Amino acid sequence: MSEAEQRPTILEVQDLVVRYGSQTAVDGLSFSILRGEIFGLLGPNGAGKTTTLSVIEGLRKPDAGHAAVDGVETVHAPLAVKAKLGVQLQASSFQSELTIEQIARLYAGLYGLDLPRRQLRERLADVGLEQELAKPFKKLSGGQQQRFSLMVASIHNPPILLLDEPTAGLDPQSRRQLWDRIERSRQAGGSILLTTHSMEEAQSVCDRVAIIDHGRLQALGAPKDLVAMHRDDPRVRAVARGDVTLEDVFIGLTGSAIRD
Repeated sequence: MSEAEQRPTILEVQDLVVRYGSQTAVDGLSFSILRGEIFGLLGPNGAGKTTTLSVIEGLRKPDAGHAAVDGVETVHAPLAVKAKLGVQLQASSFQSELTIEQIARLYAGLYGLDLPRRQLRERLADVGLEQELAKPFKKLSGGQQQRFSLMVASIHNPPILLLDEPTAGLDPQSRRQLWDRIERSRQAGGSILLTTHSMEEAQSVCDRVAIIDHGRLQALGAPKDLVAMHRDDPRVRAVARGDVTLEDVFIGLTGSAIRD
């Protein structure tokens, strides 16, 4: 048995179905994430990624199937599941007028944590924001806001982080810093589920990725394995320019039409 196979599952999504009226947004989706794994959920707009995250977060009840975080069913114990999750959305909803110290203390309080100023400074230093304690959130740069949001999402040391487009809109330097931070979170024992439209990001950061479209799983595996597996697929060869990349596999499996 390989080392990966020996690791316990931290998140399981099994035969998930979610409908909005007559429209099926998620259609029998299954995947699992191992403890200590960085897992990418990839798909074009409207593929069902956001709906899947909503079920995992306990915000929506599925029509069929289930999701469980660290063995806890999201439907049966949503509050217990929320305590095991850290969530960073693409657009942060923090009160922009509050200082980052006030925001950090507010979220620590929501999880029942006592956060002395010394410890808060240490956490801010870890993301390069130790000099910004009294600065309102709205005054931070885009990269600073993303690093701070990631710090807040992990303030209670959850076993798994859900990151929705964590580096969208960032410059290359800020993006690489976020990648390093994500890797450090994994090295500390955490697991990460991230959505991204960047195939470079998926290939650089993720141990495995799931490509979904129309709510169904199209491919699952390590990025390099998916490239090798689909290298000779006619759909992939038709869109490839030179050596086949993960982006070629993604477009070949999901189509080249622009999604709104």
